Amino acid sequence: MSTQTTKILVFSHRPEVRETIITAVGRRPAPDLARVEYVEVGAIADVLYEVDNGTVDLLILDGEAQPTGGMGLSRQLKDEITNCPPIVVAVRRKDDRWLATWSQADAVLVHPLDPLAAAETVAEVLRGLALPVVKG
Repeated sequence: MSTQTTKILVFSHRPEVRETIITAVGRRPAPDLARVEYVEVGAIADVLYEVDNGTVDLLILDGEAQPTGGMGLSRQLKDEITNCPPIVVAVRRKDDRWLATWSQADAVLVHPLDPLAAAETVAEVLRGLALPVVKG
């Protein structure tokens, strides 16, 4: 079995939101994908640092983060970063999906998070990265 891991950055100013996202997605979103290592950040500067240094494979951004929400941050990253990692935005209301589309997010999660739906959504985005597949 491969020791390859996928690094996912989870951004929210609230630690309990980061924990909810990590718990819902899990350490292995699908059996055919590598295990996940999470990078938890609570500040925009930390998100920018990780993205600029190319240390993460995927970002999950809290759409309700303060003072800057994940949707605005997603739009900024997609506009300014060449080869920006895929971004999943977590929103509070189903009706906010259109804002996530505006933000150029690759996928959307809606609170309350359903662990099956969250894991599958993240797995679909990860599969699109053409990362090494774990056989086992």
